[in-house]
Amino acid sequence: MIDHSLLHPTMTDQELEDGCKLAAKYGVASVCVKPYYVKQAAKLLAGTDIKVGAVIGFPHGNSTTETKRYETELACKDGAVELDMVINIGKALSGDWRYVEQEIRVVCDEARRHRAKVKVIFENDYLASGGAGLTAEALKRKLCDLCERAGADWIKTSTGYGFVKGADGRYSYQGATEADLKLMRSAVSDKVQVKAAGGVRDLDGLIRVRELGATRCGASATAGILDEYKKRLEAERSGRSTEAKQPTLGGGGY
Repeated sequence: MIDHSLLHPTMTDQELEDGCKLAAKYGVASVCVKPYYVKQAAKLLAGTDIKVGAVIGFPHGNSTTETKRYETELACKDGAVELDMVINIGKALSGDWRYVEQEIRVVCDEARRHRAKVKVIFENDYLASGGAGLTAEALKRKLCDLCERAGADWIKTSTGYGFVKGADGRYSYQGATEADLKLMRSAVSDKVQVKAAGGVRDLDGLIRVRELGATRCGASATAGILDEYKKRLEAERSGRSTEAKQPTLGGGGY
C-alpha cells in the first residue's frame, strides 16, 4: 500500500534513480514522482509491477484548470498511470464548489482517456479553521462529496508540504491524522479509496492508517518501514515476540 515518494524539491537525478530502484527492490505499489521525471521512472521500472505516479498542480494547487489537464495529459503520455492532483485550495475556502468540482472532473476525465487513476489532495492542514461558512469537518465532507461526484479514485489528506505559518513565524505541519482519515473514510462510498500522506514514518503508523481505512500511504521512509516489517515477520515465524510501538502519525513531511 506504499506510494514511494520522490518529491522533495532538492532531489537530484541520481537520487530519483536510486529511489526508483529502491521502490523496485521493496515491491511497493508505486513511485510518486515529479512530472519531468515520469518518462525516466517509467523506463527504470519497466518490467516490474511498480506503477508510476505523478503529481499535478503540486504542491499548492494554484495552476489553472487547463494547466492541470495538460499536465495530466503529458504525464500519462510519459507513462504515469496514477495522478495525485492538488485541489484549488483558495477556491475551496471561498466556497466556489462549482469550480472545484469541475476542475477535479476535468482532470479525472483526462486521466481516464489514458486509463489512469486520480488521487485528489485536500491539504487538510490548510482547512483546519474551516472556510466558506463551514466548519473544518463540514468543509472536508463537502470536498469528499465533490470528489466522488467528479469521479475521483482516491481522496488524499495532504501533499507533505502544506506548512502552516504560526503566530510566532514558525511553520508547522501535521499531515495525515487519525481524525481526518476517519472522517474521509466515512464521507465517501466504497467506490472511493483513501490515501494518507504526510508524517507516516514507521510500520505502526502504516498499520494504523490501514486500520482506519486507507488503502495507500505516501511515504519516503519506505526502507525503514518495510525492513521493520520483515524483522517482525521473521520473529513471528521463529516464535519470538516483538513489541509494537505507538503509531507515529502527523507532524512531518511526505
